[in-house]
Amino acid sequence: MAKRDYYEILEVTREEAADGIKKSYRRLAIRYHPDKNPGDKTSEEKFKELSEAYEILSDPEKRSAYDQYGHAAFDPRARARSGGGFHDPFDIFREVFGGAGGGSIFENIFGGQQSDPSQPQRGDDLRYDLEITLEEAALGCEKEISVTKLDKCETCGGSGAETGSKLKTCATCGGRGQVLTSRGIFSIAQTCPPCKGAGRILEKPCKTCHGDGKRQRSSKIKLKIPAGVEAGSRLRSQGNGEAGFRGGPTGDLYVVLFVKPHEIFKRDGDDLICDVPVSFVQAALGAEIEVPTLESRATIKIPAGTQSATTFRVKGKGVKNLHGYGHGDLHVRVQVEVPAHLNGAQKAKLQEFSAMCDGKEAPIAQGFFEKARKFFK
Repeated sequence: MAKRDYYEILEVTREEAADGIKKSYRRLAIRYHPDKNPGDKTSEEKFKELSEAYEILSDPEKRSAYDQYGHAAFDPRARARSGGGFHDPFDIFREVFGGAGGGSIFENIFGGQQSDPSQPQRGDDLRYDLEITLEEAALGCEKEISVTKLDKCETCGGSGAETGSKLKTCATCGGRGQVLTSRGIFSIAQTCPPCKGAGRILEKPCKTCHGDGKRQRSSKIKLKIPAGVEAGSRLRSQGNGEAGFRGGPTGDLYVVLFVKPHEIFKRDGDDLICDVPVSFVQAALGAEIEVPTLESRATIKIPAGTQSATTFRVKGKGVKNLHGYGHGDLHVRVQVEVPAHLNGAQKAKLQEFSAMCDGKEAPIAQGFFEKARKFFK
């Protein structure tokens, strides 16, 4: 089934500014959010469709590519992809609306029942930037990273309280969660420092974490990086973010990948490009040469008369497609190397060869000078 136009999905024109696109997304995402339409598959699909459209049109580079090439710019089978695939629609929703931890974000937006700040809340998501080699990106690998983050307190199990401790009304704010500070003729309401706006505090906070329910420590996390990822790809490690507040669920860790420049290869989508030097004798007479690949090597045949910058394709020796559409190709671009530091005998042979030439052995040069002759008159 053909995909709908992203601008049509978001109900905006192609000239709409970024703020207008965001405003339209917010309006429509609220309308079709699964929390508002439980069990409605049509609304669920529209919500996913909105998130995909907003992810593209909210990014200037992706929007430009879409305006030029349409949906083909993000077809996973295309060679020149922007990379990484589409993100979770609920992640996008949280980013746009600034949603945080526990409870339904949707309820908070609509002014529903507000979560009690003293109750368990979801921990924060974390980001980790990881640099990998081209080989690791192309072939896949496993990595172990060290992340310093707030983990659940082992003493209180994340509750923040000593055994048997209960919540009591904050004596500072009287349970209101706010305190008034006088500034001349003005009174300013501020979050109560002792209870942090909750209005209630623990009778006996945990002596180890002082009531927070979490402590900072370094954790070792193993990651499996799939073959075919690109620079900018984002991997989600569920449950490896920061610990929740007072026993709430743990957040997630998002690992953003960066790929080191390679000494030999350049990547273009799923294809690899490699410049290989050949001697002028090999180029003139033809030869078979070995060229490197990411995993081993391959042999290509160079026909006689090959010019510099001629490209040869080695099928299937590129990068494995992340979405399972086979492998890209290796494009070998030959660079004819002009000999340097010649000795006397070598120079004499070349001069002898030059004397034997009549121009027919260099058709490109001959054609060029014939075209340029009129400029020399």
